[in-house]
Amino acid sequence: MPAIDGKRVAFLATDGVEQVELDRPWQAVTEAGGRPELVSLAAGDIRAFDHLDKGDTRHVDKVVDDASPDAYDALVLPGGVANGDFVRGDERAVRFVRQFVDAGKPIAVICHGGWVLAEADAVRGRTMTSWPTLKTDLRNAGATWVGQEVVTDNGLVSSRGPDDLDAFCAKAVEEIAEGVHV
Repeated sequence: MPAIDGKRVAFLATDGVEQVELDRPWQAVTEAGGRPELVSLAAGDIRAFDHLDKGDTRHVDKVVDDASPDAYDALVLPGGVANGDFVRGDERAVRFVRQFVDAGKPIAVICHGGWVLAEADAVRGRTMTSWPTLKTDLRNAGATWVGQEVVTDNGLVSSRGPDDLDAFCAKAVEEIAEGVHV
């Protein structure tokens, strides 16, 4: 795995995040030398889930209002049905994501995190994958949807779900190491 020494990576998530889709990429970023930070909609802790069962809590490092995309080298959008829906419904979070897109910074998205990119009008003309139930939403937002383990399109890494985490994490770290994509 390439080194991303010192690169700061924002993980944007809230209550309902799929725990494994937060924890495994977080671990991959840390092991590659990156500095992950949990950015969320409110201060305190968020509750992760293992599908429909309550998981652990995670402490929020920064509230989206206080987080500047300029301070980060990349963005990770974990999945979880509730997480994806809550994040896409928050205008501040959508604006935060859009700023990463506009700056050409690497973005890694898995599962239901694709809803957030659709809301940010960030999938038009891009090829990506997601949890299969998002296929129509992403196509309607202008993406070319494919059912593959991991897809990379000019700095945008996407995967379907937990079964794809090995490939997703490796490709996400690789894109973060490459840096900004014009």
